[in-house]
Amino acid sequence: MRHIHKKSWFLLVPVVFLCLTGMQIPQNANPASIMKLSQTAKVENHADSVAHGLEKSLSQTKPNIAWNVTAGKIVWSIIVFILALVIIRFTSRLLEAVAERWTNLRLFIKGVIPIIRIAGWTVVIYIIIIGIYAPPIATLITATASLGIALGFASQDILKNIFGGIMILFDRPFQVGDKIEVGTHYGEVVQIGLRTVRIVTPDDSIVSIPNSEIMSQSVSNSNTGRFNQQVVSEFYVPPGVDIPKLKDICYQAAAVSRYVYLDKSIAVVIKNEIFQGRSLLKVRLKAYVFDLRYEFAFSTEMTEIVMNELLNRGLVSAKDLALLSE
Repeated sequence: MRHIHKKSWFLLVPVVFLCLTGMQIPQNANPASIMKLSQTAKVENHADSVAHGLEKSLSQTKPNIAWNVTAGKIVWSIIVFILALVIIRFTSRLLEAVAERWTNLRLFIKGVIPIIRIAGWTVVIYIIIIGIYAPPIATLITATASLGIALGFASQDILKNIFGGIMILFDRPFQVGDKIEVGTHYGEVVQIGLRTVRIVTPDDSIVSIPNSEIMSQSVSNSNTGRFNQQVVSEFYVPPGVDIPKLKDICYQAAAVSRYVYLDKSIAVVIKNEIFQGRSLLKVRLKAYVFDLRYEFAFSTEMTEIVMNELLNRGLVSAKDLALLSE
């Protein structure tokens, strides 16, 4: 009886525990099942306490982000943007006007204008984001990452042009004021932007070339940041012309021109070619102009002077020139 009495007290402990935890004891439960239910209740209580602890820890470590976009911030950002647009445009036009008046500094000043424009817009964007909206660092990083992913998928061509513009500014294959040839387009560079490069063609047309196209093909630069530029004038003459006299006429025509840059050499190249089914002499007169803007004026003057001198000296006839123009 004493042994049974001790065993009953031993079984009473899990029964009391089950009653306190709210679990129902099935009828006809034996001691083994009561012990099993007791262990299950302990495990469940332990899991509940762990979950409650995690929830409490997360609620304590959750960042408290107090940031909102107000109407005042939007208004100030618009004001700053408009002021920046006016100031940057005014500064660019002022520098362009100064560059046109100070010829010796024209290429340098025009080369600085794209850098000033891009640096100005970078500062404006920084002021609007950091100074006016002032988002928390976590929000800024998240928004920047999301915006970068969205732009990467939706604006691949625009991003190519932007990176191309940045590479042009750093690599400097040409600068504002240079004469370049890209594909079928040739002219003077008047603007280097983040999206396009604008050139003025000989017929006074403005052509906008995307930066991605410039980075993916060869670019010919005629002067590479210098004022003087080589100009090649080409014309055809009959094969029976006295070649020494022809060379002398070409050289003298270039040497006395008001556009010529005499610090560099003048060259006359003559070779035989088949032109429109006839054997002719192709003359290439190479000389430098002191300012690249006189390229086409010099080329026209050379052709006019050489042809008139050949006619006046009787080296070619009007009939020969008429045949060449057919």
